[in-house]
Amino acid sequence: MSDLATLETSILDQIAAAGDEAALEAVRVAALGKKGSISALLATLGKMSPDERKTQGAAINQAKDKVTEALGARRDVLKSAALDARLASETVDVTLPLRDAQAEAGRIHPLSQVWDELTTIFADMGFSVAEGPDIETDDYNFTKLNFPEGHPAREMHDTFFFHPKEDGSRMLLRTHTSPVQVRTMLSQKPPIRVICPGRTYRIDSDATHTPQFHQVEGLVIDKHSHLGHLKWILHEFCKAFFEVDHINMRFRPSFFPFTEPSLEVDIQCRRDKGEIRFGEGEDWLEILGCGMVHPNVLRACGIDPDEYQGFAWGMGIDRIAMLKYGIADLRQLFDSDVRWLSHYGFKPLEVPTLAGGLSS
Repeated sequence: MSDLATLETSILDQIAAAGDEAALEAVRVAALGKKGSISALLATLGKMSPDERKTQGAAINQAKDKVTEALGARRDVLKSAALDARLASETVDVTLPLRDAQAEAGRIHPLSQVWDELTTIFADMGFSVAEGPDIETDDYNFTKLNFPEGHPAREMHDTFFFHPKEDGSRMLLRTHTSPVQVRTMLSQKPPIRVICPGRTYRIDSDATHTPQFHQVEGLVIDKHSHLGHLKWILHEFCKAFFEVDHINMRFRPSFFPFTEPSLEVDIQCRRDKGEIRFGEGEDWLEILGCGMVHPNVLRACGIDPDEYQGFAWGMGIDRIAMLKYGIADLRQLFDSDVRWLSHYGFKPLEVPTLAGGLSS
């Protein structure tokens, strides 16, 4: 009987240790199968005397019942564990995914970002922002800016003109934001320090030109303004905008009807593998035009050129956005492609600041 108790304990331990149903089935066969250990003990009952059969038969059947009960209980545990594992591995999430917060879903267009960046930089220098209408008069867009009659910029191949009025005059879509300078000089007394960002229009369309684009111009009118002040302002702007510690600039003589002298400005850069890096290298890239405000413009706006002088500059917002953020084709800025915007755009809460970074 001690051997039977030992066998029972061994079988129960094997049942408890079975890790899956296959291992448990192996234990069952070894114990209760045709050639199993308990089945073999039951087969010996026929050779025993009636008294031995009565005593040992009851003990063997009791051991068989315990093993059978243990097998059933362990089988239930293993089936439950297998079902849990299957549910965990084959689960299907039928709920909707968590939606992005509103502040994370949208993107700020690169042009809006650059507009905010340059406004931040010039505001730190003491400039205010001046605005004007997109539809202008010939007088404000050309005449008061020293564009004589017959100038090519007045022709249809450059300018969007509206149909003539009864008096023969024609309104137009402004070809630059310089009319805002005119309006500012007519409405304010010097000293004047403003920037004029806005939309402009010219009849041109290719990879580097669009019929509608953006410019920012700056104007300073004071009694003692000179080109040294202009150079410092542009130098500080370029350093802050391109986020470099130093940048070399080159001023070349040029011609604009509304400035005298007129200058084109190049900045130092390095072209490498299709990228342009500023503040290093030996290459030069033209980015803007500038000069001292022509005396004829001052007179046309009611400012005495013998008492006041000033300087102005202008650059394309689209162009400097492309240079800073590596945008290859100007037309992509106006395609309204959400995929493109998700790549080049900025998160709504990333407000440009000089302290925190313009494009962090």
